[in-house]
Amino acid sequence: VGEDSAEFVLSEQKISSWLYFTAILGVVLYILNVAWIDNSTGFGKVFIDAVSTISDSPEVTMLLLILIFAVVHSGLASLRDTGEKLIGERAFRVLFAGVSLPLAVSTVVYFINHRYDGVQLWQLQGTPGLHEFLWFSNFVSFFFLYPSTFNLLEVAAVDKPKMHLWETGIMRITRHPQMVGQVIWCMAHTIWIGNSVTLAASVGLIGHHLFGVWNGDRRLAVRYGEAFEDVKNRTSVIPFAAIIDGRQKLPPEYWKEFLRLPYLSITGLTLGAYFAHPLMQAASFRLHW
Repeated sequence: VGEDSAEFVLSEQKISSWLYFTAILGVVLYILNVAWIDNSTGFGKVFIDAVSTISDSPEVTMLLLILIFAVVHSGLASLRDTGEKLIGERAFRVLFAGVSLPLAVSTVVYFINHRYDGVQLWQLQGTPGLHEFLWFSNFVSFFFLYPSTFNLLEVAAVDKPKMHLWETGIMRITRHPQMVGQVIWCMAHTIWIGNSVTLAASVGLIGHHLFGVWNGDRRLAVRYGEAFEDVKNRTSVIPFAAIIDGRQKLPPEYWKEFLRLPYLSITGLTLGAYFAHPLMQAASFRLHW
């Protein structure tokens, strides 16, 4: 009933589409830098300063930034059907990304710059083996976090964006992998940093994704009706629950559903992001958000 996720057939790819994608990505990043990130021309610092004036507490500011992003992101997602009818799939995707991306950048930059503020609740960084365990947990979390970005050409509106009903790969483990990945990521970072700002960020992010579980199922039910109910009955929100109780039957060579370019790309990008942490931290610090 559902679609085969992470399917990537090289012979079906058009060079022109990927060149177009590269051009769009470059233009988007340039506009984002000028209009939002660059303190001399953008509104990112103004936005952060405005939210920060509400409270002197970095925990409150962190929660407010997540709340603003969550309301805008989930609100626009809920209006997707109506918006696409009014302005079309591609135009709505541009609107959705154009509003969500700056708010996401602000939230991430603020977290990086203030992750060690607040009250230290525990200190476990000297625990033998903890760093390795949390590093592995964080690594695994990205395989759950980004299943929706497999169709990059749709994300950039090169191809017409669609609302997909995935059923293979990571979806066999959990129907809401992004929520599960976010919970794993938050737990790993909260345990390692162990302060009130990180705890506040985790509470906000997990709360947003738990709402996304309900909202995502609601939107899929409206779009796909009985087809979604069939997929819902064969999957679970809690990881492995449908497999354990026999509702999800794994194929004999299930591992082949992960041996695909999108998953291999996630592996490379996740490792790259880990080693690029110092660069990300330095870039965020220079913004003074």
